[in-house]
Amino acid sequence: MATANQLEVTAPVLVGLAFAFLTIVVHALFPGMIVRVANHLVMRGRAGIWVWDITFVIGATLFLLVGHLVEIALWGLSFVWCGEISSFVTALYYSAATYTTLGDDAIVLSARWRLLAPIEAAVGMLMFGLSTAMIFALIRRFIEAQFEGQIDPLLKRRKEAL
Repeated sequence: MATANQLEVTAPVLVGLAFAFLTIVVHALFPGMIVRVANHLVMRGRAGIWVWDITFVIGATLFLLVGHLVEIALWGLSFVWCGEISSFVTALYYSAATYTTLGDDAIVLSARWRLLAPIEAAVGMLMFGLSTAMIFALIRRFIEAQFEGQIDPLLKRRKEAL
C-alpha cells in the first residue's frame, strides 16, 4: 500500500515527466525544420556564402528562441492546469524564470507541486544545450562548405613536402 508521501511525490513527478516529454517533442520539431532549410541551402550552393550563412544562423537562432517561448508557455499551462497559478500571464512569467534557471521567489508553489520547478529547470537547461549544439553544428557546416575543396589540396601539398 502506498504511503501519503509516495502519493504526494507521484503526481508532480508524473505531471513533470509528461510536460517534459511534450517539451522535448516540441523542441525536436524546431531543429528538424532548420535542418531541412539548411540542407536546401547546401543543395542550392548557398552554404558557405557569408551573407547567406550569417542570415541563416540569425534566423535559426530566432526560430529556436520562438521554440523556447512555446515550451515556456507549455510549462505555464502546466501550472495553471495544476491549479497552482490562476493567471496564465503570471504562470508564464514564473515558467520563464524557472525554465531559464533565473528563479524568482515572488511566486512559491505549494508543497504538493513544488517538485515541478526543478523538473522544468532541468528540462530548460537540456533544451538550451540542444539549441546551442544546433547553432554550433550549423556554423560548423557552413564553415565546411566555405572551405570545401580547399582543405584537401592543402593537406596533399603538406604530405608531399614531408
